[in-house]
Amino acid sequence: MHSILHTVNCPEDLKNLNREELERLSREIRETIVHTISRNGGHLASSLGAVELAIALHRVYDSPRDRIIWDVGHQSYAHKILTGRRESFSTIRTHDGLSGFPDPFESLHDPFSGGHAGTSISAALGMAVAGDLDGADTNVVAVIGDGSIGSGMAFEAMNHAGHLGTKLIVVLNDNGMAISPSIGSLCRLLNGVRNAFLSGLSGEKQVKSLPVVAMDKVALAVSSIFRNRISSLMLLNTIWDELGFNYIGPLDGHNIPVIESGLRKVQYGGRRPAIVHVITKKGKGYEPAERDAVKYHGISPKKNNPHTSYSQVFSRTLLRLMAGNEKIVAITAAMLHGTGLDEAAQQFPGRVFDVGICEQHAVTMAAGLATRGYIPVVAIYSAFLQRSYDQIINDVCLQQLPVIFAIDRAGIVGEDGKTHQGAFDISFLRSIPHMIVSAPKDEDELQHLLFTAAGSGRPMAVRYPRGRGEGVPLQTDFRELPIGRGELIKNGGDVAILAIGSTVYPAMMAAEQLAEMDIDCAVVNARFAKPLDEDLIIELARKTERILTVEDNAAAGGFGSAVMELLARQSVAVRIDCIGLPDRFIEHGPQEFMRAAFDLDADGIVRRVKQSFPALMFNVYDQKMENIS
Repeated sequence: MHSILHTVNCPEDLKNLNREELERLSREIRETIVHTISRNGGHLASSLGAVELAIALHRVYDSPRDRIIWDVGHQSYAHKILTGRRESFSTIRTHDGLSGFPDPFESLHDPFSGGHAGTSISAALGMAVAGDLDGADTNVVAVIGDGSIGSGMAFEAMNHAGHLGTKLIVVLNDNGMAISPSIGSLCRLLNGVRNAFLSGLSGEKQVKSLPVVAMDKVALAVSSIFRNRISSLMLLNTIWDELGFNYIGPLDGHNIPVIESGLRKVQYGGRRPAIVHVITKKGKGYEPAERDAVKYHGISPKKNNPHTSYSQVFSRTLLRLMAGNEKIVAITAAMLHGTGLDEAAQQFPGRVFDVGICEQHAVTMAAGLATRGYIPVVAIYSAFLQRSYDQIINDVCLQQLPVIFAIDRAGIVGEDGKTHQGAFDISFLRSIPHMIVSAPKDEDELQHLLFTAAGSGRPMAVRYPRGRGEGVPLQTDFRELPIGRGELIKNGGDVAILAIGSTVYPAMMAAEQLAEMDIDCAVVNARFAKPLDEDLIIELARKTERILTVEDNAAAGGFGSAVMELLARQSVAVRIDCIGLPDRFIEHGPQEFMRAAFDLDADGIVRRVKQSFPALMFNVYDQKMENIS
């Protein structure tokens, strides 16, 4: 039997396929996704659940003339395969290959970059309004998950869209999950409707066929559970209607003709915005992902590193801290498993809060807790913490509240690429008054910094990288580290390498290599980007007259910038160079490969010392000539 998938080179090729061919195409797309992502890593379960939805969207709408915006992009792999990227799909999430997220620089069929949740409706509304202003007769569709639709930004967009009355189509892909099971009152309501659908109450038509006057009699004839499910659907209809949206659904998200019928209703349904509610199964068609959608939300390529991950060390440390201090609480934004808070949630269920995809709310809620004597630990990925910048400034730091920011995935994150790189947290946190910014050199130091933060009584950020640690043993007893004090690991007189976080061990290795060239390096584990260890830095600068800073953060405004500002302020004459991430968005690729590309490994640091301070090499040469003579 010939392959249907290999006959689909663009969305137009879908138009003439019959139902049997569409079902075969769905199976072949799933096989392609599972095969590729098992090798490359990526977001598996979400994309498997959205295959029929992607096919239906491209059969009904005319992309790229009609614009389809995939919220976050976790669900977009089938979309990529159907829009001319089938042959290159094997390169997804590899260096110079396809991005794991929608990318306008990659394809005209990706009208908007999607890496952070909750943005699709706002972007789609902007495009729809632009179409109105231009007099263009096009459709704009936002595909958003049930976890994302509960975010504040999505609510703001729906509120405005209903006010404008602009034609906009929102497809709610309801699989009961974000990364973990979706939470919140709206998600609870959706779950009621979802359960009704899965129990056989399959849609708007059946409910609306019941006369309003007969509802009481019907309610008496069914169980209380059944009544609640009918009520959930009626309430959901009311909510969307009050927001100014037409509501279609719930629809079987794995039945292409049914989805198409719903999409066509709203396509020609006038100027009012519309919600098309489809029920899908996360991980559909791949039994392991269907059984455990959390585990298979995203999978990573196999890597031979037996060491404990930083996230695991954070989790174990927090458990010990919470056991010893009942005032410590934890908050995350839909990242309970990813940040390692799932174990704490099991052991301390009343003290761990998953607020959903609402980073702004998470931070201000933490501030509120802190005003009442609690010590909140806000565990959020670096790239997502950016979303709560105003709240960090005004609600935490301005009020000098003791909120701890556990910043996972700081620095180079690898295959997730430019929407997820933790490249900016030092820069955007360092400028905020009262904020302490720290980074451990290894997993043992992580636990001591968290302990220090818990006792500091001040706003403090602890940033740490994605992946495994250095393999150092964890000390049994916590140690309080002096805030604003670094660690002189190695003294030296030729050049001082000031490193922070994950760059400390490469700096130590570089110093060993440079010693073999008769270059005597001092190496400092800075620990703190704010406040700096000013005395140590000034002493080494005056001693060596050469400083090299190393950080896995944007060079602009980062740790190196802070050191330069200090030396300029103190009028210290010194040659200085700063290794950091360049002034551009960093593409996807393996962590070690990308670190090497930006001189963040030992070889890169050695190369930069030789390039930045050529006099050192002349001194070595002169010394060797003297020894020969």
